[in-house]
Amino acid sequence: MTAHLSGLVTEAFEAQRNRLRAVAYRVLGSHADAEDVVQEAWMRLVRQDEAAIGNLAGWLTTVVGRISLDLLRSRQARPETAYGQEFADLVVTPADDPAPDEQVALADSVGLALLVVLDSLTPSERLAFVLHDMFAVPFREIGQILDKSADATKMIASRARRKVQATDRPAGPGREHREVVQAFRAAALGGDFEALLRVLDPNVKLTVDTPDGVVVTLGATNVAAGARRFSGEVARHRPVLVNGIPGHMSWRPDGTPLSVIAFTVSEGRISGIHIVVDPAKLASIHLPAPA
Repeated sequence: MTAHLSGLVTEAFEAQRNRLRAVAYRVLGSHADAEDVVQEAWMRLVRQDEAAIGNLAGWLTTVVGRISLDLLRSRQARPETAYGQEFADLVVTPADDPAPDEQVALADSVGLALLVVLDSLTPSERLAFVLHDMFAVPFREIGQILDKSADATKMIASRARRKVQATDRPAGPGREHREVVQAFRAAALGGDFEALLRVLDPNVKLTVDTPDGVVVTLGATNVAAGARRFSGEVARHRPVLVNGIPGHMSWRPDGTPLSVIAFTVSEGRISGIHIVVDPAKLASIHLPAPA
């Protein structure tokens, strides 16, 4: 039987929604999953006797934490579902002078480097680190989610913190990063195979999201051989940031998205190229084609 929530509780939930979504996103690294978790938390609240809830914010954080933890553990049991997770949600913004509303999207995408680091943690470590270090949730409350004592939870969070601090995070995209990408595009357009090899890491990984699944190509020679696909020969294209990483987006003549390409640069060379041509993923991008 569904409980009837008072207007005040509904209002309080809406006031918490953005914070809950932020918690779930940083635990899970996926905007879509975060939305699902918050919606599930709402459904559980609807079924709850509100008189039994002493601290609504704490109750909701606990519920979101438990749902997120279950999802993390199910991912770990099926690791193939996390493949390419860093681009499961595309946040694409213009590379030049973003508008105020796009700054909000960029603020979320800036955390991509940290999300990559968090992927190396166990589900319990990740949850403890995010809740305590990012959202100041007390260890006692986190322990209730993990079924651990406050002291044990503190040790888990401390172990996670050491791992995070010991891991090198990719630097944000600077001028050198952009110059390497521009050099790659110029070499691709000119068909200069040797120049391509100079800007590609020998172990570069190319990942292409297609409607039929993910296709991976490894090695500079193999990637350079097919480099014309990244050259941006499409008439309508513009430089963009893809989850905070420099790239390019192209459109068909009718203005529908054709592809998004993101480049990861390490030590002055391109170490990763991610191309999205899957129309289902591209449909989530609301960036107009250049005139």
